[in-house]
Amino acid sequence: MPASPSTARAINDRLALRLLQQQGPLTAAQLKQQTGLSRPTVADLVDRLAASGLIQVVGEAGEQRRGPNAKLYGIVADRAHLAALDVRTEGVSVLVSDLVGRVLGEASVPIGGDTGTGHAVEQAVALVERVAKEAGADRLHTVGIGAPGLIDPATGELRDSGGLPAWHRRLVAVLQERLPAARVTVENETNLAALAEQRDGAARDRDTFVLLWLGFGTGAAVVLDGHLRRGASGGTGEIGFLPVPWTRGLPSATDCAGGFHSLASSAAITELAGRHGVTAPPGTEEPLGAGLVRAAVQAVSAGGAGAGDVGVVPAGVTGAGGAGVGSAGGAAGAGSAEGGAGAFLDALADRVALGVASVVAVLDPGCVVLGGEVGHAGGEELAGRVEERIRRMAPLPTEVRAGVLGGAAVLRGALLTAREAAQEELFAPLDR
Repeated sequence: MPASPSTARAINDRLALRLLQQQGPLTAAQLKQQTGLSRPTVADLVDRLAASGLIQVVGEAGEQRRGPNAKLYGIVADRAHLAALDVRTEGVSVLVSDLVGRVLGEASVPIGGDTGTGHAVEQAVALVERVAKEAGADRLHTVGIGAPGLIDPATGELRDSGGLPAWHRRLVAVLQERLPAARVTVENETNLAALAEQRDGAARDRDTFVLLWLGFGTGAAVVLDGHLRRGASGGTGEIGFLPVPWTRGLPSATDCAGGFHSLASSAAITELAGRHGVTAPPGTEEPLGAGLVRAAVQAVSAGGAGAGDVGVVPAGVTGAGGAGVGSAGGAAGAGSAEGGAGAFLDALADRVALGVASVVAVLDPGCVVLGGEVGHAGGEELAGRVEERIRRMAPLPTEVRAGVLGGAAVLRGALLTAREAAQEELFAPLDR
């Protein structure tokens, strides 16, 4: 059945707004060309959207083209202000933007592990309010939060977790109380990082991929056929709990010691670097694990060190007797040798490859992005080593890429989701 006139207008308006969102300001002639609509129809929708306060004239296409069609129309950026939060165990980062995603203010505050819940929440909320005020945002329309832990798929709320600070969960409720006019949403940090890497980073050409987060902790985000997969309880990608043989036992429901986390977390990387004699330069501002990996990559690049042979068992993973464990076919390779930047990266690649191989065997994503601060610091040097190991460990062709956005991916992903939620509401067709 043909669409009614009001439905057709709504469809055309949404199409024009989506083009302006994705491409920036356009002239009426450009809108006509890209939508395939007639000149009168485009003129009508431009008038409607301008009258609704959604678009405005933001300039002209060129001095040689005067007249109505030379006007550049763009989304009214200050129609709504957004906030994005990256909530970590050790602090929180906040940015405020306009409706088109232009950052207007940004700041961070550390929150110590001994800080009480009430004081920690107040610090975080006060930071949001301060950044919004400094950015000139009198009212926040949407707040997107990225946090570690599980998001309940039924309620959209951060679930209680004994391993995470209590103030994380309380923060969401207090923000909603202090910002009653704002829509507050929360998403797992690794999921947000994957969305950001797909939109602006290493996975821009991929509809199916897995992001392996390597930072303070470990995690994974699964994107299949363009859709983020969260699982029945919101726990898809909790790879830190993946049991790993030859570690100090099995993980439990509340502790991932003995899981993949104990091999690839920042603390584990720091310990591994120490045994290989790798140190980070003084004064580095990035997390210690990432700084150590970056220092090793720089040393290898400067010295021309190769990747070495591929180990079978991660360096430093020991059996009950404390000796390094090899496969039935032989001992571990160069990755298990002590000392040297190249050996450290080989050992780390051995460890990371265990997590990647597990993901590949189950999901066959074709592409794994090493995200987080460590994945970004390791760059192609670490990604190449991991990919080499996966070629030997798995029959499924898999490209391993270094994340482009690093730790900033969480904040970027939170902003993207806040922006899309706000635009979805504001761009909803009006009942005309």
